[in-house]
Amino acid sequence: MSKSSPIFVCNSCGTAHKKWQGRCEGCGAWNSIVEEAPLSDGGPKALRSKGRTIVLSDLATQEDPPPRASSGIDELDRVLGGGLVPASAILVGGDPGIGKSTLLLQAAASFARNGLKCLYISGEEATAQVRMRAQRLGLQDAPVSLGAETNLRDILTTLDAERPALAIIDSIQTMWLDTVEAAPGSVSQVRASAHELVTFAKRRGVAIILVGHVTKEGQIAGPRVVEHMVDTVLYFEGERGHQFRILRAVKNRFGPADEIGVFEMTGDGLAQVLNPSALFLSDRDRPASGSAVFAGIEGTRPVLTEIQALVAPSTLGTPRRTVVGLDSGRLSTILAVLEARCGIPFTGLDVFLNVAGGLRVNEPAADLAVAGALLSAREDVAIPPDMVLFGEISLSGALRPVGQTENRLKEASKLGFQQATVPSRSKTGTDEGMRIREMADLTAFVGEMFGAG
Repeated sequence: MSKSSPIFVCNSCGTAHKKWQGRCEGCGAWNSIVEEAPLSDGGPKALRSKGRTIVLSDLATQEDPPPRASSGIDELDRVLGGGLVPASAILVGGDPGIGKSTLLLQAAASFARNGLKCLYISGEEATAQVRMRAQRLGLQDAPVSLGAETNLRDILTTLDAERPALAIIDSIQTMWLDTVEAAPGSVSQVRASAHELVTFAKRRGVAIILVGHVTKEGQIAGPRVVEHMVDTVLYFEGERGHQFRILRAVKNRFGPADEIGVFEMTGDGLAQVLNPSALFLSDRDRPASGSAVFAGIEGTRPVLTEIQALVAPSTLGTPRRTVVGLDSGRLSTILAVLEARCGIPFTGLDVFLNVAGGLRVNEPAADLAVAGALLSAREDVAIPPDMVLFGEISLSGALRPVGQTENRLKEASKLGFQQATVPSRSKTGTDEGMRIREMADLTAFVGEMFGAG
């Protein structure tokens, strides 16, 4: 019988190596590779005993939807898919200091006031520090049980004895399991701790919320397998210079992915924003060149945001391309299409692009609004302030229709916009009292809006 070979894993990125070496080939970290015990080589002996027969069903079998508990915070319930599902495992990630602990403490207090038994276990702060935060937020009277511990065995024993409906673990990187020979925060510890907590949640019917640190690239630190273990992965996004915070669902087994909840950071904690479109557009007092309003879709919600552009002569050999809130590769593509298909060069010009309010836009539907903002800044011609734009730009310069056109137009009409520029063949449905311009390609858009092309 062959003997299992040892496995060497990087504690920083989780890359596996055949042998120990001083520097990890995956992330470049030094002295981060440790040996992991291989799986026991049981061979055929491991499967000699029979297991139980699995109960099978067909696709036509109907089951009741899982019950949900409302937090009383509409934006949080929206991102969760309608509320908290019992026995679910949720992972929340975000930059340091972005407000993860504040959000979850407010959520725990709200769930507790709605009748759920909640435990908040902190591995990073003492209970006195958590109480101080609760006092600042006005939550000191909420019936939430606090604990400060990093030993996972003690935490699971406490959860088994208390049987709460919701347990919040802040954070998974501080937990350690005494059966794993690795430091807290290592790949082995994070993976093992997450597995134990998720298994406990499913076995005991306790909803678990895990807080996860993120890397400098914005990904949740630790092994990627943790995101596969849990039912829901939420990212808490925002810029420190902005008061807005975005809670985004990137995975949800009980609801739509890419749903967002919008919060505003105030002196009394996080306040939910029920109409984010109005808030993101609140400072548009007068027409200005380089500004275009994009009607986007985040999950199931239409959201209007302002895309701002600045184009200025460059004193550098290589002009700058600075992008905030959008994919920089998409900007390069749009600039290339404008030059190749419309004959509008940006050579020798610095280009700065920004999404107002700190929101990050990932939709290809934003292409037309980006192009409009760039052309408006270059030509110093303001786009009508009551106009919204959306549409995908292909490499041929054609404008391609995007989904949920009617919902985008309804949201724009509700906020007082009277004009819309959309690709041809868009399913606009009712016009909502708006003047709709349909454009077949980018050349037609440039000619009608800016008198060139």
